[in-house]
Formats: sequence, structure tokens, C-alpha cells
Amino acid sequence: MVLIMLFVIGIFYVVREHFAHASPYLPYLILLICPLMHFFGHGQHGSKTKIDRDEKEK
Repeated sequence: MVLIMLFVIGIFYVVREHFAHASPYLPYLILLICPLMHFFGHGQHGSKTKIDRDEKEK
């Protein structure tokens, strides 16, 4: 987790210092983030919790 935070902070400073160079790629980065958010954000579709299994057994 610490390495991820250091990576995010590093990316923030690189983008902040070189925004003029990075700004043309911003629309592409947003388009890249969308599928990643869908892939990682939906979580566990179809997974059954203990409560669901208990109700089904009754």
C-alpha cells in the first residue's frame, strides 16, 4: 500500500511539473481509466454471501 501511495505521489508531481507536455494525453488517460474503473470497481458480481447461502438452504 505504501508503494502505491508513493507511486501516486510521484505521478502527481511529474504531471504537475510537466502539465504542458502531459495535457494532450489527458483525454486518452480518461478513456483508459474508464474500463479500469469498471473492471476493478464492480467487485464481486455473482458472489454469494453467507447470509444468501443460509437463506437459500431454508
